[in-house]
Amino acid sequence: MICSIHQPQTFPWLGYFAKIMQSDIFVFIDNVQFKKNEWQNRNKIRSHNGLQWLTTPIIHNFGQLINEVKINSTINWQNKHIQAIKTCYAKAPYFHLYFQEIEEIYSSNWVYLSDFNIKTVHWIMDKIGIKTPTIISSEIKDLSCFPELSAEERLIAITKSVGADIYLSGAGGHNYLTTELFPVNGIDLQFQDFEHPRYNQLCDDFISHISILDLILNEGPNSRQIIEGGTKCPSQLKK
Repeated sequence: MICSIHQPQTFPWLGYFAKIMQSDIFVFIDNVQFKKNEWQNRNKIRSHNGLQWLTTPIIHNFGQLINEVKINSTINWQNKHIQAIKTCYAKAPYFHLYFQEIEEIYSSNWVYLSDFNIKTVHWIMDKIGIKTPTIISSEIKDLSCFPELSAEERLIAITKSVGADIYLSGAGGHNYLTTELFPVNGIDLQFQDFEHPRYNQLCDDFISHISILDLILNEGPNSRQIIEGGTKCPSQLKK
């Protein structure tokens, strides 16, 4: 059984969803320290002039856990996001298929950043037909007894708690994981092998590694097949 784990991000890139596809269960890890200026409260979309940030304003104190970080509701961030998406993608082939639902997501009174991010990931999963079950790490009762785990120990504990024996890491895990800890704890550590696929964008020069919003608004129902095409081992993909 394959488990993958990742922080809840804002409309993540394609590789995030490729990893979910290859897993039997996916865990949103929300009870680790929030990292500012990464991908947890922002991502890039494609504008006619290059790239544009979608940034969710936050109220953040150093050391806070991800699930403790609140959205700064004094800023009209929802309208800014909606207008940016509309400006960038109004002429995209599948804009009108999805835009109303995107507006509905933003219309909710979001308080916590992680709740908003998890909602957007679930929405994308539904639109492209990913059936992988998901859980939230802060809701795993067994972990509350061990608050001082190292990064590797936490990943191993989560993987075991969901009944999995394979942990699927992103490719970046090569740079920071102590790999030998996994097999000695009965976990087979595997690394994602994802090559970013090309797809149709509104502009001729292709830009990769941006929000999945760009893919889904340009390719619609073809999005899942395109993501699968970037995965080196398509036979392992979960239906």
